[in-house]
Amino acid sequence: MAEYVTKIQPSKVEAVTQIKNKIENVNDFVVTNYRGLTVEQITGLRRKLREVNTEYKVVKNNYAKIAFKNKGVMGFDGLLVGPSAIAMVKGEAGPAVKAIFDFSKEAPVQVKGGYIDGNIFDMQQLEAFSKLPTKLELISSLMGTMKAPIQNLVFVINAPLQKLVRTIQAVADQKEGK
Repeated sequence: MAEYVTKIQPSKVEAVTQIKNKIENVNDFVVTNYRGLTVEQITGLRRKLREVNTEYKVVKNNYAKIAFKNKGVMGFDGLLVGPSAIAMVKGEAGPAVKAIFDFSKEAPVQVKGGYIDGNIFDMQQLEAFSKLPTKLELISSLMGTMKAPIQNLVFVINAPLQKLVRTIQAVADQKEGK
């Protein structure tokens, strides 16, 4: 009896390698179902995601499962069922997730789940994550809070000088009127 040897096609190896190279330097992923989207809608979504440093790619589930397994991402297989596209976030995950959920309000893209900072998120958790303020929003809020006492101090210090200037101006206006 002859031994059964599985022959792996080079095109499949190349496809897995391409996905592995794409996800190599990326830590956050969002998996969506793209069924029902037109080419223009997918192009629009890709454009929006590019603005927040994210790449959106349609993948074959089996190839993606192998690539993620090689990267060490476990528990991701449950999201890769049915037609799947992966948003690979190269920067902060918050703006990318917000962009996807904003886009899903006007197009039939469905978020399946994601992998953010080493944790698997389902659709409800990602939706809650998308409503959180981004890092830049938090920094600007903190800076505004830190700036307020200094700004109030400047107003208090300037108040007597402004009062003096207004009083002198009122006297000058009164003398011109006579």
